[in-house]
Amino acid sequence: MTRRELEAAGITDPALRAAYARCRRLNARHGRTYFLATRLLPLERRSAVHALYGFARWADDIVDDLDRFQAPAERDRLLSRLERDLARGLRTGNGDEPVVRAVADTAHRYAIDHALFGDFLSSMRADLSVTDYPTYAALQDYVHGSAAVIGLQMLPVLGTVVPREEAAPHAAALGVAFQLTNFLRDVGEDVDRGRIYLPGDLLAAHGVDRPLLEWSRRTGRGDPRIRRALVAAEAMTRDEYRAAEPGIAMLEPRVRPCIRTAFTLYGGILDAIAAQDYTVLHRRAVVSRGRRAATTAAGAVHVVRARWQARVAPDRRAAVDHAVSGRKGSVR
Repeated sequence: MTRRELEAAGITDPALRAAYARCRRLNARHGRTYFLATRLLPLERRSAVHALYGFARWADDIVDDLDRFQAPAERDRLLSRLERDLARGLRTGNGDEPVVRAVADTAHRYAIDHALFGDFLSSMRADLSVTDYPTYAALQDYVHGSAAVIGLQMLPVLGTVVPREEAAPHAAALGVAFQLTNFLRDVGEDVDRGRIYLPGDLLAAHGVDRPLLEWSRRTGRGDPRIRRALVAAEAMTRDEYRAAEPGIAMLEPRVRPCIRTAFTLYGGILDAIAAQDYTVLHRRAVVSRGRRAATTAAGAVHVVRARWQARVAPDRRAAVDHAVSGRKGSVR
């Protein structure tokens, strides 16, 4: 499938093809839900999405991998090197890292605003020193760069049927919804990293603080205050999904099934969290294989329908034009 995707996208340079293939492997290995939805995109769009994911994953791993043992100063050095590599890549089309070469090519092909990459790396750098966010407003500053910009980067790749600026707020909200879902799902792992992404004012409203979360994670025991805080965080996250949903209809018809599938699968993580009674500090919530398969299959049906309609529409227009032309000829 990699070869077909690259050929459909018109990517012919061997080194660039290898760079895109590297990004695709990162997406397949680490972004199971995201990768599954990406397979519903038109072939020619998939490589660009893999590149955007691959670069984001590469940067995230520098600051966030539990298996790494580098000191913060070393991670800062690695992130700075990536920033320089990206700046050169966006300027020249080259890069030391394969993910940089691929994402720079994607940015050029789709005229993606370079400032979005800078905002993303700024949020990644925050992870080197910031360990919690006292308010939701403070968290929103972080998720703009870590998540909203991902939705904005995707818009030129997906295409819209309305002016892009009209769809942009919904695309940003969808990126934030996915990120907040990850925060809920991964709250235990983040505590292990010394980070708490749930806003401090939300936690405090329910009597929760860092020591209580660390105690729960360490002992495997629950607390009703934590459960209430997680329920409130779920409600906050669902608000973002509601803000994002109208944007799906603003996308090109052929890409809507992909985004709808991602929307449903990520929302399913919230359902799984609720189903396991918000015990995310002790076990990771996942969408069942059956639900994933059923959702993806439904998306595939919509893909086939959208592609059929896209092929039929020109024929219908031609038939209408022919009929109109015939009527005009009979009048003459």
